[in-house]
Amino acid sequence: MATKAAPKKGFKKFIKWFWILYGTGILAAVLLFLLASWGVFGEMPTFERLENPQTNLATEILSSDGETLGKFYLDDNRTDVGFEQLPKHLVDALVATEDARYYDHAGIDARGTLRAFAFLGTRGGASTISQQLARQLFVGVRSRNKFDAIKQKFKEWVIATRLERSYTKEEIIAMYLNIYDFHYNADGIRSAARIYFGKEPQDLKIEEGAMLVGMLKNSSYYNPIRREELVKNRRNTVLGQMAKYDYISETEKDSLQQLEMDLNFNPESHREGLATYFRMYLQRWLNNWVKENPKPDGEKYNIYLDGLKVYTTIDSRMQKNAEDAVEAHMKRLQAEFFVQNTPERNPTTPFLDLEDVEIDNIMERAMKNSARWRASKRKGLSENEIRASFKEKAEMTVFDWNSDSYEKDTVMTPLDSIRYYKTFLRTAMMSMEPQTGHVKAWVGGVDYKHFQYDNVIQGARQAGSTFKPFVYAAAIDQLRYSPCDSLPDTQYCIEPLKHGNMEQWCPKNSDGKYSLKNRTLKNALANSVNTITARLIDQVGPGSVVEIAKNMGFTKEILEVPSIALGTVDFNVYEMVGAYGTFANQGVYVKPVMITRIEDKNGTVLYEYVPRTKDVLSKDVAYTMVNLMEGVTEGGSGTRLRHTFAKEQTVYKEIVTGYPYEFQNPIAGKTGTTQNQSDGWFMGMVPNLVTGVWVGGDNRSVHFKGLAYGQGASMALPIWALYMKANYENEELGVSMEAFEEPEELSINVDCTKILEEKKQETDTEDDLEDLDF
Repeated sequence: MATKAAPKKGFKKFIKWFWILYGTGILAAVLLFLLASWGVFGEMPTFERLENPQTNLATEILSSDGETLGKFYLDDNRTDVGFEQLPKHLVDALVATEDARYYDHAGIDARGTLRAFAFLGTRGGASTISQQLARQLFVGVRSRNKFDAIKQKFKEWVIATRLERSYTKEEIIAMYLNIYDFHYNADGIRSAARIYFGKEPQDLKIEEGAMLVGMLKNSSYYNPIRREELVKNRRNTVLGQMAKYDYISETEKDSLQQLEMDLNFNPESHREGLATYFRMYLQRWLNNWVKENPKPDGEKYNIYLDGLKVYTTIDSRMQKNAEDAVEAHMKRLQAEFFVQNTPERNPTTPFLDLEDVEIDNIMERAMKNSARWRASKRKGLSENEIRASFKEKAEMTVFDWNSDSYEKDTVMTPLDSIRYYKTFLRTAMMSMEPQTGHVKAWVGGVDYKHFQYDNVIQGARQAGSTFKPFVYAAAIDQLRYSPCDSLPDTQYCIEPLKHGNMEQWCPKNSDGKYSLKNRTLKNALANSVNTITARLIDQVGPGSVVEIAKNMGFTKEILEVPSIALGTVDFNVYEMVGAYGTFANQGVYVKPVMITRIEDKNGTVLYEYVPRTKDVLSKDVAYTMVNLMEGVTEGGSGTRLRHTFAKEQTVYKEIVTGYPYEFQNPIAGKTGTTQNQSDGWFMGMVPNLVTGVWVGGDNRSVHFKGLAYGQGASMALPIWALYMKANYENEELGVSMEAFEEPEELSINVDCTKILEEKKQETDTEDDLEDLDF
């Protein structure tokens, strides 16, 4: 009997120790859990922090058609999305891969934890989605010290259970995907979807969502740009997990795993993407706005961290059309400029008609205004040391129209790079809805990364003939002139001491010739006849012209002298477009607006735009001005918008990008060309869209030699034409092809054909009409 009792006694002893060890383990785990929750292993987040976890949110810039134009951020390019914006297959892939029992636990997966302990992690970890979120929000990167790592694990457990009590399962999934860093400034699932695939999260395909879930293991290692094959294998593993847990069928899995990676990589940065010049203007505007509009507690909003939403008037489709038009024309125009400015043709390239000392002065100013000079000054270098550094060759990346991404690596001195950049023509373009003042497109230059000066609003250049409509408007408003009234095209002088003029002023026509005929005002404006404009400003006085210009939004001081009639004053494209909008909007000036609303991250409205308008001209005068400017595109300097001239077609095709255009709809416009072809302008209007374009060099001495390429109709008009053709191809944009609205009781005669018929009846022969140009 004794020999049979021994095994039973030994078994009881084993059972006893098993329960002792088990109980001790449970008590130890509970004790460690409590110690972690009491903060013994490090500070724990308060209830308030759990309810409101601090994550840096980028300010999002939204277009009028609901697209994201860009973001402002420091380190975190993050914009949160709600669970409802996540596609079901993305959530399924996350659960299947990271936490298969996610909906069955309260933050800690007991089975997974026991498995991890039993096999020391060789058969998979035990971190639940809730624990991974806890680590991302509050714990941080896993320590390499084993003791510290164990303490971190207990903290994760405690925080995970608290998160599960504070949030729903859906909210935890959304928070986790929003917080994760997917590399390349792709902070959160929305940025990741946009950067890697060029789409919103809800538009992701199953295989695309699987790739992003696969990156959650380690986005630096599973980098689809550097290790595409590795990431593809990881994606296929995720698809395999989805099939394992019946989220997709085996057939679907096999089919999806055969697909190649179809990345559409769109890195997001402040210097790249759509509407870069506008975004930088907006950044300056917001920095001023936050100074004057603090939070309720008096603290300033941070445009890089507080997750503001800025709603703008920019239409992303029209902005894309504008940028494409600028790129197409400027690339071609620049090629011709290089041809005309080889060292053999122009020894002082890119400058024309300058002495060496004048060129030296330009280069000196540019050097001292450069970022390199300022940075060297901050380092404490002497002026001699700085000058010496500008003559030392260095590796650099420069702009180049003929290279991929318009960049090339080269070696040159910083001083040579300054001159190199001065060879490139600059441009500016803005497009606005005149009835609302909403700016639809804004292009401040050819490439923001290399040319950061915004010529839309920072730059101001001589307006040339684009200023003449304001002279005509004053004459029609005060003297009730009709487009059909005529004045002689002969040399005209304004005597000394009249209208503030110290000397006699006798402007010549651009070609130096005079028709010696009477020209109607419509014909004179269409052909930019200077003598007629001089007569008009003499009749109304410069003061009345300045008053109208000021009422139309020009803020710069304008001298009340006759020469302003020919556009000697510098204006920017922003104000010029706003002013022309007055003509298209029946005489009512509406200040251009770019920002309609600002919201905080919770959707509270912080700012709403209130339109600023001013009645400047009567409907009759405004319509008459539109009628005058329609003549520019019907038989004047803008005629190439419409017709194909057989004898000039070959020449025009060579000079004008995209010619022939063959527009059939009503268009009012005005070209402008300044002295020596330094500036080329085109202002174009249809009833619901006013667009201004300027093209010129960085310095006035950088220009074409002749009018063939140097006039506004060649430099600026093609950009307008390409832009408008693209707009008309998309009917959803609603750009008008209709006629401008005529006032019900128009008191000014604008139909010159009637006057011509009357004059024919009054004369005996056609020869008697030869002294009149209609």
